[in-house]
Amino acid sequence: MKALHFDGQKLALVEKPTPRPKSGEVLIRVRYAGICNTDLEILEGYMGFTGTIGHEFVGEVTQAPDVNLLGKTVVGEINISCGRCEFCLQGLGRHCPNRTVLGILGKDGAMAEYLTLPLSNVHVVPPGVSELQAVFTEPLAAACEITEQLEILSDYRILVIGDGKLAQLVARVLALRNDRVLVVGKHPSKLDLLKKVGIATLTRSEFGESRQQFDLVVEATGSWDGWAMALQAVKPRGFVVLKSTYVGEQPFNPAPLVINEITMVGSRCGPFTPALHLLRKQAVDPRDLISAVFPLEAWEEAFNRAQEADSLKVLLEF
Repeated sequence: MKALHFDGQKLALVEKPTPRPKSGEVLIRVRYAGICNTDLEILEGYMGFTGTIGHEFVGEVTQAPDVNLLGKTVVGEINISCGRCEFCLQGLGRHCPNRTVLGILGKDGAMAEYLTLPLSNVHVVPPGVSELQAVFTEPLAAACEITEQLEILSDYRILVIGDGKLAQLVARVLALRNDRVLVVGKHPSKLDLLKKVGIATLTRSEFGESRQQFDLVVEATGSWDGWAMALQAVKPRGFVVLKSTYVGEQPFNPAPLVINEITMVGSRCGPFTPALHLLRKQAVDPRDLISAVFPLEAWEEAFNRAQEADSLKVLLEF
């Protein structure tokens, strides 16, 4: 099969053997895979990963221990847990210390013609949800994770910093529970997409030296300067949700957190069931976030497009 393999130095389209599913695993033929900021960070050395990259996908089941799954369109949770440790036994497999992570840690990922996942990680895409919607399930689940971690009160003033792929989904999920969401970003064209779905926006320059303070601030820029902005914008005893991961070491002064008694919440992967529910209800339709779709053979052009300032989601089609 064809796969995008990262050897620690460079990314290349190579031929690999089609993976053979182990006991309890499903073999999936990939239809679409999304390029995520995490994939771009891996190419810069994040997690020290080598192998087939990619973790956002939709595909068709070709082998499964449950014959009822054959031919079904599916998506898959990316954390593969041991099922035996104390975290797994508490339902926290996403934090299993023995886990592998699809395309990120110890497990070949989704930018290939085929992948395998445990049956327990696989979710059937509901009727009425297209493949181009379903491929957003993993990042949409990450957005939903905030609502699993915190109670989003209707009177909160909420700030989302960033206008990229994840920030767009976070804002749309939070706006379903609160009509006081403001998104601040650098790119007017991206902010316009949020305006079209009724979410208030400001550019960084418009926000300027604002003295506004917010009950909840979500940092989703992927850039360290978003951290400083979040601390300036959150009110005392407020919440900062950190969605960004950063490559390399960063300076950190915890004094503002202590002085203002800020609650910091790290937020990573999320539950697929609520995400698929939102897609099925059309409560969130992410297709307007697709900037381009490329065949696998045009992967270099796809990755270049994904790194352009005006780009949102770039997909590889198999």
